[in-house]
Amino acid sequence: MHRREALKNVAFLLGGAISASTMGVLFESFTLPENEKNFVSYSLQDEKIFAEFADVIVPTTKSSAGAKAAGLGKFIPMMMQDCYPAKMQESFAQGFKDLQAKSEKDFSKKYLELTPAERTKLMIDLRAISLAQKETKSEENKDLVYFFTTARDLTLLGYYSSEIGCTKAREYVLVPGRYDGNTKLKPGQKSWAT
Repeated sequence: MHRREALKNVAFLLGGAISASTMGVLFESFTLPENEKNFVSYSLQDEKIFAEFADVIVPTTKSSAGAKAAGLGKFIPMMMQDCYPAKMQESFAQGFKDLQAKSEKDFSKKYLELTPAERTKLMIDLRAISLAQKETKSEENKDLVYFFTTARDLTLLGYYSSEIGCTKAREYVLVPGRYDGNTKLKPGQKSWAT
């Protein structure tokens, strides 16, 4: 199975948790032209920021490691470079710069210097900006909103298609037996990955 096909399957399982634009890119039947791949590049420092950003969305818990441990720092830019058209890559990259500028403006610190509480506050602010922009259809913060929603979507997609997400964050049985679409879960039991 090819990576794109596997990710489509995970996206389908996540259902409404992923935005329409991300679903559109994953379900497109086209192959990205070679001249559009890697249109925007990211540094190792950028990958650290992606990892920390994703870890706010899916943090480490008692039962499973978070997004950073699942390798989302490399996954997010890889997916953006390999699967998204050049125009979307540019918007995402500009939104990524806007995230860092917002961090500097709001907290007078670079993103990686923020405390966990400040990162959470920034994430809450980004969500509010995203919801407001969705209502008003304003061009203001367009790239920042695109970055936030796409990075959030890729975080969920990458985490729940990773080994950690499939085997630690969700209930996993190698050979699950028969299909039961209405199985009862015990209080506190994880949802099924397979």
